[in-house]
Amino acid sequence: MEEFPEPKWNKADLAVADANLAGMGRREIALAEQEMPGLMALRREHGPQRPLAGARISGFLHMTVQTAVLVETLVTLGAQVRWAGSDQLSTQDHAAAALAVGGPEADGVPVFAWKGQTDDELWWCARQALAWPNGRGPTLLLDDGAGLTRLIHAGVAAERAAAGSVSRDAADPDTAPGSSAEDDALRRALQAPAGYWTDLAAAVRGVSEETTSGAHRLHRLADRAELLFPAISVNDSVTKSKFDNRYGCRHSVVDALNRATDVLIGGKLAVVCGFGDVGKGCADALRGQGARVVVTEADPICALQATMSGYPVVLLDDVIDQADFVITATGAPGIVTAEQLSRMKHLAVVGNMGHTADEIDAVGLARVPGVRLQPVKPQVDEWQFPDGHSVIVLSEGRLMNLGNATGHPSFVMSASFTNQALAQLQLHTRQGLTAGVHTLPKTLDEQVARYHLPALGARLTTLTEEQALALGVYVTGPFKSAHYRY
Repeated sequence: MEEFPEPKWNKADLAVADANLAGMGRREIALAEQEMPGLMALRREHGPQRPLAGARISGFLHMTVQTAVLVETLVTLGAQVRWAGSDQLSTQDHAAAALAVGGPEADGVPVFAWKGQTDDELWWCARQALAWPNGRGPTLLLDDGAGLTRLIHAGVAAERAAAGSVSRDAADPDTAPGSSAEDDALRRALQAPAGYWTDLAAAVRGVSEETTSGAHRLHRLADRAELLFPAISVNDSVTKSKFDNRYGCRHSVVDALNRATDVLIGGKLAVVCGFGDVGKGCADALRGQGARVVVTEADPICALQATMSGYPVVLLDDVIDQADFVITATGAPGIVTAEQLSRMKHLAVVGNMGHTADEIDAVGLARVPGVRLQPVKPQVDEWQFPDGHSVIVLSEGRLMNLGNATGHPSFVMSASFTNQALAQLQLHTRQGLTAGVHTLPKTLDEQVARYHLPALGARLTTLTEEQALALGVYVTGPFKSAHYRY
């Protein structure tokens, strides 16, 4: 497990696919900075004070050009950073190389990420992000899908079980790996000297979490009083969840479909599984392309929202043989089964926009008797059934917008990542945060929005004192209560 999986560029304390791609990555980073006004504002306002000085941040998040801008912002604010990509297929190798090598105004940081990893390589990289020099661990985590959080909690649970201090629930997905191939790899990644995970967890001041699925995991741990350190759910910031999840997906789902297949969307039947923020963005985008969009949903409120937005709410089994596109956006496993895939029409396209890698049963599909895999190009697979018909599966059932395209646009990610940087500042500088799940104050959420409005030519109206008094707010905000639903 400790031996680095060859062949990759592995020099000093980092591992990327090809260091020669750094020049291209650096040029794209420079372009992205112009589209990320929130992060650049933080550099201007807080960079000279270096408020993150002394912080050791281990990050586990998709290694993209936009992530590179985030990481270099954290460094500008004074932090030391080690980074691993959080998905086997989402790394942009030129971005990883540029971040690792550094540039004229940015020192390189230890990066462990490349596109096309195995499950073992993914968790090997996560371990390297946690392994600071001189045996130290991180003081802060910046997480995606609670990956590092799960790794640490699983390690601590295993150590406690080995010591007999607590019984371990082998079925608990938050503290014990399951039976999937990726879980097997995670289990192998837990191998460490006695007490390693307990000592590492004790040094962590907190974690900021990017995603809906990761926030759910944190809340489950907190509800059982098992969360080992404070957490800030960045996903609960309005300027993250409503912008990244909805507007980002509205952009990137069509981008991924076009890059993967070049198949016409207009006039065809598209099924969106799930009508949360991600599903709403996907449905809007596909309808904007002229598709006939229907929705599947388990939540009656989301289902009612879909119908009121003009989308029929159906059962997947009732439309699976008619669908031209099926897009999952639920965060739950087993949404599209192998049996349902086998009943789809010839060359229908299936992709995942949710955060769970097994929303589409790609493993079960490979086990269908007589089925044959015919790769079309990277991250585009044609699965041919014995009767002669085929389905197209994108990115092996993983995130299609990052596997087949480049993820959300820089401007949207600026809103998300400005929240991440602010969360790291809160965790590093605030005292007394408990080991629960917290959110950023509404004032900071509104500040993130303010950072981005000038770039879009927006001008805010200023309330009069009388208007503010009538609304029960301050002239300068916050303008909504904490429980307001945007």
